[in-house]
Amino acid sequence: MSIVVIGLSHHSAPVTVRERFAFAEARIPATLQLLRDSGIASEAVILSTCNRVELYAVTTLEPHKAFPALQEFLVNCHDYRDPLTDELYTLTEPHSLEHLFRVASGLDSMVLGETEILGQLKKAYDVALQHRHSGSRLNKAFQKAFNVAKHIRTETNIQRGSVSVGSVAVELAEKIFTTLSDRQVMVIGAGDTSEKTARSLLSRGAHSIIVSNRSHERAEELAKELGGRAVHFEDWSREFSKIDIVISSTSAPHYVLDREKLKPLMKLRKNRPLLLIDIAVPRDIEPEVNFLENVYLYNIDDLQAIANDYLKQRKEEVDRCLHIIREKAKALLNSRPSASPPPNARPAFGHE
Repeated sequence: MSIVVIGLSHHSAPVTVRERFAFAEARIPATLQLLRDSGIASEAVILSTCNRVELYAVTTLEPHKAFPALQEFLVNCHDYRDPLTDELYTLTEPHSLEHLFRVASGLDSMVLGETEILGQLKKAYDVALQHRHSGSRLNKAFQKAFNVAKHIRTETNIQRGSVSVGSVAVELAEKIFTTLSDRQVMVIGAGDTSEKTARSLLSRGAHSIIVSNRSHERAEELAKELGGRAVHFEDWSREFSKIDIVISSTSAPHYVLDREKLKPLMKLRKNRPLLLIDIAVPRDIEPEVNFLENVYLYNIDDLQAIANDYLKQRKEEVDRCLHIIREKAKALLNSRPSASPPPNARPAFGHE
């Protein structure tokens, strides 16, 4: 039995493809059960974020049988009927383990060295663990990945100058407006990414923050923490006459803002410039709003250019980190017994 990976990320596929493979969190346990019932994998973890959808699986099938079966499974899960070429990547040991360690360490992220992915990976693993879809092989691999991430953060400078995706979005806003000191901001969706983005905006001098979320209670809670105010989700469009920047990151399966809805709102704003940053996958904002005058829309893929600057700055540290990862993966494989015991009870969660 070996650990394999199949998936797609911002490296291999644009957001237009990634959003069609994204898994709603509530759907993941049942999907993992379906995969294990199919006989393709005995253990599995699904990681679904704005930048990647990856399936980590333990299988007895040979790669030439496992990967076509796993691809068909993913395609059928999302009823994806368009042709696929290089969007999906597949990895076997030791490369699958090295990839897991790179992801946990932020080395495969859009923003090199960011830490948000580690929390997302832990959450994905915990979901599989809670529902007993992860056993001895993946338990050991993921625990080691968390330890490797800690080692890399403490022993290298890979995070020096690194920022979250939300902070990159703020940096883009500063390039558009020069300063945020007199800008009013609306955050649509009060999740972790939105919260971090809002805090970054405030730290850069944003004048005020308006928070809107489907759970108004959560919007009020975040607004209170940030010294802003909350508005009901159905009322957020009424605030457009006051705001300059919108950060949208909901989990809606459809657009929350489209061209038809935005066009009359721009008239209310007297066509002042409006910056829309869509960091949701699936996307929250219809791409056609870009055709409206004085509207500037950037999605998650548009942030890649800024992230690439950080990549160039830390190339030497990347090489050092990759050497550590290769050694750790090799050590994990060498410590593996010839036969794997059946999935056991969940272990204690590893520290970052």
